[in-house]
This record gives sequence, C-alpha cells and structure tokens, in this order.
Amino acid sequence: MSYQKTLSAALAAALLLAGCSHENAQQNAASAQTGAAQEYIVATDAAYAPLEYMEGEQVVGFSRDILAAAGEKEGIKFNFVNTPFEGIFANVQKGDSDVALASITITDERKQIVDFTDPYFEATQMIVTADKGSDIKSFADLKTRSVSVQNGTTADLILQDLQGKDSKLIRRFENMPLAFKELAAGGVDATVGDNGVVQYFVANNPDVKYNMFVDPSFPKEQYGFALKKGRTDGLREKINKGLAAIKADGTYAKIEQKWFDKGAAQQEASAAK
Repeated sequence: MSYQKTLSAALAAALLLAGCSHENAQQNAASAQTGAAQEYIVATDAAYAPLEYMEGEQVVGFSRDILAAAGEKEGIKFNFVNTPFEGIFANVQKGDSDVALASITITDERKQIVDFTDPYFEATQMIVTADKGSDIKSFADLKTRSVSVQNGTTADLILQDLQGKDSKLIRRFENMPLAFKELAAGGVDATVGDNGVVQYFVANNPDVKYNMFVDPSFPKEQYGFALKKGRTDGLREKINKGLAAIKADGTYAKIEQKWFDKGAAQQEASAAK
C-alpha cells in the first residue's frame, strides 16, 4: 500500500473514531438529561438461598435486593448474571463484570485481590447433621469425619485448617444445594455452611430431622460486595452511600425481614425441642 493511501486510510479511521466518540458523548449526555440510570454488571453465584439464588431466569435473594436498593438510592441499576463462585474474583479483575455478589466474606487475604464495599451482613459458620442423635457436637469432632462444603468458601478453608489441605474427608461441591444433597443421601457425616443458608435450607426441608449448631470457636464474618482492585470511578463509594441510606430509612430492615423471618422462626422452634 502506498504512503498516500496509508495516510488516507489513517485519516478516515481517525474521523470514524472521532465520529463514534462524538456519538457516544451525545448518547451519554442524552442519558444524563433524561435521568436514565447507569447500569452495571454483577457477577452472582446464585445458588445460595436465601442470599442469592435463581428463581426461573431471575436472580433473587437478600443480597440481590440489598444491592439493588442501595443502587436505586444513587440512581444506578445492576444487571445480575449467574457466575460460578470459583472464578468470581477473576471475573471482576478482568472487567467482565463490575461487582461480585456471592455472600463473600471480607478477609485480609481477599482484600489483596479485590476491593470491598462496607459490610452489608453479619454471618457465622454453622454445622448441620442429618441425625439429631449424631455424636458430632463441636467443630473439633469433624477432625476425622467426612464433611461436604461449597468449594472455595469459608467453610472449605476452616475445614482445611482442621483436617489439612490434602484431606480426603472434605467433599467439595459447586454449590450448597449439592452439598446438602450429599448429606441427605448419607454420603457425608456433616455439612458446614453460612448460618443464613443453613437455616433457610433446614426450614424448607422439614421432612428431614436436621440438627444444626454454631461452634463457639467460629468467628463472626462480614459480607461485602467486591469490585476490581484499585477501581477509581466512584462505584464503591456510591454503593456505600446507598447502603448507609437504606439502613437509615428502614429499607434494609424490611428486606431482612422478607428473607430471614421464616428461617429464624424455624431455628427457634428447633432450639426449643
């Protein structure tokens, strides 16, 4: 190709890009004028009822409603996309999504790879057995017992600390429903998971006499929404501002009551027996 043709092609491309940029600017300006909410992609491991799970083709749950309500306060919208937990941090780091939502416990280790919003929920690990007569009474009792967990979760990590990283007694599953299914089938002696998820599952499966308890050694955990490390467009600050607003005006309490009352009532009934 001749120099003149090359120069002409370059100029044409530059003009095209300039035109596109101008068009995008006009579109952005138009959105601002109409008050249209900006939309962000949320990677969601939607298999953790009642926090986040699929209902038909839609992501529903407590965490989903909390983030949506916080966004509404700040004039932003979220598009929730079901994403496996294993790759969820890489997903936001690569920019495939803007936020990761998966009942993610805020830890110092995770803070090295992602940025977190302010905490939006407090949880703890809970042990569940399928037999009220089980001799498993503490976390220490799981040292030599088979346990199902969701792969990569806090439950997985604490079992590794107890049994060793190479333990064959830790049965890892892609999601909590599969971990519970293994317990119900007698494939493991116990399941460990976040208390909100365990309570909800037990409440919705009354035919099986599950036993659940929290070991005194389990620390409290804080859930947060995760974003790409070093992101500077203000999205995290907007979410934090929205979270503060929904806690102040009672919206948070209403969402919490909507999703957790049934599980809490079931837990109280079980404890009273």
